[in-house]
Amino acid sequence: MLDRDAVSVLTFDSYSTIVDVGSTVAALDGYVEDPEAVAAQWRAHSLMYSMAANDVDAYEPFYELNRHALTYALAEAGVDVTDEVRDDVLSVYHDLHVFEDVRPGVERLAEGYDLWVVSNGNPEMLDTMFEAADLDGHVEGYVSADEPETFKPDPGIYTHAADRIGVGVEEMAHVTAAWFDVAGAEGAGAQAVWVNRDDGPYPEFGPRPSLEVASFVALADELDL
Repeated sequence: MLDRDAVSVLTFDSYSTIVDVGSTVAALDGYVEDPEAVAAQWRAHSLMYSMAANDVDAYEPFYELNRHALTYALAEAGVDVTDEVRDDVLSVYHDLHVFEDVRPGVERLAEGYDLWVVSNGNPEMLDTMFEAADLDGHVEGYVSADEPETFKPDPGIYTHAADRIGVGVEEMAHVTAAWFDVAGAEGAGAQAVWVNRDDGPYPEFGPRPSLEVASFVALADELDL
């Protein structure tokens, strides 16, 4: 159960929460036989690399990890493309589809809370996402993994975000569609809100979210905004 009285700031994940990483399927179309399978491999290896980077102290900006992951996914599919084509496919991360509930939800949530994005994305990625989602004027800013040089779900990114925002981590409610981000935020001492747009089951592993909602608009409803 979300303790609303403890919350002064809402923070938001970016990829899979504000913007749809499923947009990568269309970017791969025409280059591979099964764009959905290759996109899934791409995403899975991107996240796997980010978590491994935390453990072996091998931080690279998230865009570069995505480049490595895409290279692997294409090779696994037996597809050989030029560097130019690969970079063109990779650039979809600067033009991902924004979920339809984000803008109306953010407008309402900003009436009651300071809003921030806390993301694995590096600044160049987040700048284009802010523009695409039209977040300026409602969201105060973003905290990038580039700052502490650690990725989610390492507790360091959440405590760093709290310090940067100027609140205690226990005052943050972190809003995310990613279960491992829920686990990371809750483990760091924040509360987590799981955005379950697909009405799927939550993994039977790790901390559970303090609140589950179907959309940003549903979160605004829950918070009476």
